[in-house]
Amino acid sequence: MPEQSNDYRVVVFGAAGVGKSSLVLRFVRGTFRETYIPTIEDTYRQVISCDKSICTLQITDTTGSHQFPAMQRLSISKGHAFILVYSVTSRQSMQDLQPIFDEICQIKGDIQKIPIMLVGNKSDDAQRELDASEGQALASKWKCAFMETSAKMNYNVQELFQELLNLEQRRTISLQVDGKKSKQQKKKDKLQGKCSVM
Repeated sequence: MPEQSNDYRVVVFGAAGVGKSSLVLRFVRGTFRETYIPTIEDTYRQVISCDKSICTLQITDTTGSHQFPAMQRLSISKGHAFILVYSVTSRQSMQDLQPIFDEICQIKGDIQKIPIMLVGNKSDDAQRELDASEGQALASKWKCAFMETSAKMNYNVQELFQELLNLEQRRTISLQVDGKKSKQQKKKDKLQGKCSVM
């Protein structure tokens, strides 16, 4: 697939079962799936506003297992922004993010200019192992943004992606595409919501 300069690539990392795909599907399609289906890697596209023109938000939903370190490194090197997801019901899932964060630092160098969002998903679940303050503390340590979400309840999902785009300092990016869209553009947008499996 040819690389386009007007693509803005967001990579979603996290342990298996934390709800990465659920967050992405809730954002892109507005749907939620109760059953867990492991992901190898999926890419979703959404049209967004970028420096007053239109560009494509490309969201890469990565595998939760660490079977594919080369794919992980490639995703990091190509990514413009990162969402690191853990489940508030699993302390281990938060600990699993440390090596991924370390690798982002190693590959990207100075991460102060790179939008990174730490996300505590499943905030609707009563079986919490982690308090929001623990996520906030880790985000402070990593000098990144933090938010709790619930893909199931559609809580903070749109806000998560908008906030991530707000962190980008090199260009002005927004989920809102200004102006009216032509029928052809609307049709194109519908098609771009489809995923491509690689």
